[in-house]
Amino acid sequence: MPVISMFYGIIVLMYFADNKRHHAAHIHVRYQDQEAVISIPDGQVLEGKLKPNKLKLVQAWVEIHKEDLLADWQLAVNGQQIFPIEPLR
Repeated sequence: MPVISMFYGIIVLMYFADNKRHHAAHIHVRYQDQEAVISIPDGQVLEGKLKPNKLKLVQAWVEIHKEDLLADWQLAVNGQQIFPIEPLR
């Protein structure tokens, strides 16, 4: 599972061919002992939980990088290599 970005202790991952379980473009996010699956189109939590302040950071990052995330999603679904995305600064 490739890491596509890291910022403020948050690790953002995207699995290859991971469209069977959630059926929507999404990322996996880890922060300390918490994990969540976040929808790319709308930033909503599909599964898991993050601290509210960290979730807001992830949602802002998703909104800023939505086009890049969706492009990486298409690559991942097709089993191709995905690209890192700039962290939130």
